[in-house]
Amino acid sequence: MSFIAVIDYGMGNLRSVSQAVQHVSNDDTTIMITADQSVIQEADRIVFPGQGAARDCMRALKKHNLVDVVLDAANTKPFLGICMGMQVLMDHSEENGGVDCLGKYAGNVRYFSKTATPTASNERIKIPQMGWNQIYHKTDHPLWAGIPNNARFYFVHSYYVTPDDDRITTGETEHGLRYTSALAQDNVFAIQAHPEKSADDGLRLLKNFTRWNGSD
Repeated sequence: MSFIAVIDYGMGNLRSVSQAVQHVSNDDTTIMITADQSVIQEADRIVFPGQGAARDCMRALKKHNLVDVVLDAANTKPFLGICMGMQVLMDHSEENGGVDCLGKYAGNVRYFSKTATPTASNERIKIPQMGWNQIYHKTDHPLWAGIPNNARFYFVHSYYVTPDDDRITTGETEHGLRYTSALAQDNVFAIQAHPEKSADDGLRLLKNFTRWNGSD
């Protein structure tokens, strides 16, 4: 038996994430949406989704007393961060005038317009980035198994992560600049795109996660 906890802190498209993970899981896998610390601690794998603003996300995590349990899970279990669940792993976000995040990784979350350049047709990029875009595999990783390099995933975001240590970047995407769209280190894999909305390649990534032991 395998037990996967989808962390519920009041933000994120939890049902679609949970249903997508259930769809690709083995029959002996249990998926539970939960904010219960003891349940999260008992889980074999953790999915940490999220959407909305960084300030609201951090407030919700603190309100539900989930900061320590999320960090502990990110340090000890196969852990998948999705969208805002990736961004708040960093030290700090520019969003909402500046927000201190979980600090799992050194680095910042920045707004596209401060650094992004016009496209080849001299048009300003659209913010938020909303729709399909490619992810370039900067490094090999078990969660990329069966997913072509430069496969298209679905994105909805106005901010992007800039880790201090570029070695944790495992996927990159172009949107006015090339930015980190997936990061991985040890037992953590986090992605800016929404795999639950990304058709076959997104489902394959989720399936790979359900079988991943948290190591390369």
